[in-house]
This record gives sequence, C-alpha cells and structure tokens, in this order.
Amino acid sequence: MGTSSSFQDRFEELFTAHFHRLWRFMDRLTGEPDLAADLVQDAFLKLLERGSLPDAPESWLITVTLNLFRNQRTTRARRGRLLTLARAAEIQGDPAPAPDQVAMAGDSRRGVRTALERLPERERALLLLRAEGYSYRDLAAALDLNEASIGVLLARAKRAFRAHYEDKEGAGDAPR
Repeated sequence: MGTSSSFQDRFEELFTAHFHRLWRFMDRLTGEPDLAADLVQDAFLKLLERGSLPDAPESWLITVTLNLFRNQRTTRARRGRLLTLARAAEIQGDPAPAPDQVAMAGDSRRGVRTALERLPERERALLLLRAEGYSYRDLAAALDLNEASIGVLLARAKRAFRAHYEDKEGAGDAPR
C-alpha cells in the first residue's frame, strides 16, 4: 500500500500531537494503562491502514478508539460468561499491584474512579475528553452530539460527577 508523503507527514504530526492526550483519556476511562495504549495504537494503525485523513482526524481517532474499547469490553464480558469464574479470574485477573502503587492509591483516587464508573458512558466520555483539552467541536463529532448542546451536557455531567463523588458510601444509589 503506497501512502503519499504528505499523508505520512500529517499522520506523524497527528501521532506526535495526539497520542499521549488520547492515551491519557483512555487510561482514565479504562483504568488500565496497557489496555489504553493498545487501543490508541490500534486506532492510529487503522488510520495508517486507511491511507487518507478523514475530515476531522482528531474526532475520528476518538471515535475509533472508543469503538475499539467497546468491542474489547464486549469480548471480555462474553469470555467471562463462557469461562468458569475461577478460570476467568485466572486469565483476566489483574496482577498484584506493586507496593508503591498501593501507597499512591488513596481515597481520592478511588472516589474519582467510583464516581466516574457511576456515570453513564456518554457523560464519562464527555468529562474525560474535555479534561484532556478536546474542543466542543471534537466532543460533538466524536460522540455524535450537537455542538450547541455540549456546554449543557458537560454541566450536567459535572453535577452528576460531583454528586457521586460526594456520596462515596453509595447512598447515591438509593432512590431519592
């Protein structure tokens, strides 16, 4: 497959400018740095294989990475159902954290992760993408939303996050 020099140059610029930002978003979304790196690399590989840039390459990369994550999550859930619990835990279990990682994992970090997990996927993605500095236009394109509604949706997502974060004990799951 021949790629033009201008595509190759633009691809390298995109990779340099956006890989780490997209990786940080996916790391926060997944909680698994290695998985995040794999997903972002796969998205960039798909762009390279495509051989041409879409109209909004940053949004395209976000969308592809999120789709890869959804596919991975579905596959993991399917495998978990098919395997016995012990076998699934053996294959998919997380390695024991290093002592320095345990020391760094405090209540605040767990509270943030718990609050994020309680949010619907769209709200979680909005907050994490915005925290990485993506524009309203990028958010709208990546999540298939109206750009004019992004501000309102972000405000709602922030309120929901705060409510879940302040209610760490799980009382927020009770009917109000």
